[in-house]
Amino acid sequence: MRETARNDLESILFLRSDPEVNKFIKRDTPVNLHDAEVFLNKIIKGMENEVNVNWAITLREEPSMIGSICLWNFSADRKTAEIGYDLHTAFQNRGIMSEAMGAVVNYGFKQLNLDEIVAYTHCENISSRHLLTKCGFILMPELRDEDNQDNRIFSLKKS
Repeated sequence: MRETARNDLESILFLRSDPEVNKFIKRDTPVNLHDAEVFLNKIIKGMENEVNVNWAITLREEPSMIGSICLWNFSADRKTAEIGYDLHTAFQNRGIMSEAMGAVVNYGFKQLNLDEIVAYTHCENISSRHLLTKCGFILMPELRDEDNQDNRIFSLKKS
């Protein structure tokens, strides 16, 4: 993982607009590199203002961005954050996101001193639900996403 950079614009455009990557995600879809740049500027500004922390996911031997992962939507007391992630379909089911998520969870608990990390995922996104469970997140069936009733909320508390 590394910091997201300007040379990632084409990858950002792909990851945020590919129908398969975004099958279960409700978000604005960029249509061109300008839209991707607007999003990149937003996350850079968010990092500067400590609103979010974003990383580009790469293979060890190749610096090209194949996915992204972030902590964002921090609680007012900065003890809870939401984790978000996406990965190019050609690289899914290879353990890459498990490794990235482990590193981000570790960073969140040890560096940011979070008490809890939450994740929202679509009820039909079996791969994401499996990933979260594998990484120690627990389904919170009593919680609902007010913005998307199809989402399920998972939680991981600092041990």
